[in-house]
Amino acid sequence: MSKHERHNAIRELIAQRPIASQDELRRKLVRRGFDVTQATLSRDIHELRIYKGPGGYALPNGNGHDEQDDLPDVDEVMSSFGLKVKQAQNQLVLVTTAGSAQPVALAIDHEDWPEVVGTLAGDDTVLIICPDQKRATVLAERLEKIIG
Repeated sequence: MSKHERHNAIRELIAQRPIASQDELRRKLVRRGFDVTQATLSRDIHELRIYKGPGGYALPNGNGHDEQDDLPDVDEVMSSFGLKVKQAQNQLVLVTTAGSAQPVALAIDHEDWPEVVGTLAGDDTVLIICPDQKRATVLAERLEKIIG
């Protein structure tokens, strides 16, 4: 089956009911006849801009199109999932709720802030690399205000 058909199946599965993990989604796809690896599924999730929220995987604005406007707003993501920010020179460690680091990092990356060189997300932690300590401080203050 084609990538397009697989993407449509992923959208349909996520729209039907909450899916808590990639493995659960992969198993559902296999039952539908898609031979999909975890690596392929990870790429699909990224391409479809699917994010993981408290209720499991979700489509941006419920439709899964690739439009930039469909991404959750960084304020929304940070206020929902951000817990605290710690600075270490030109780097920030952003602690999030469990399983939320990747959508938070994605939202930050898509802001194209000059203070951000790049992000690296784990499960509940985002490493944000800034060009220098001064801009890291500016960004830390901005993120702390959003978190509240």
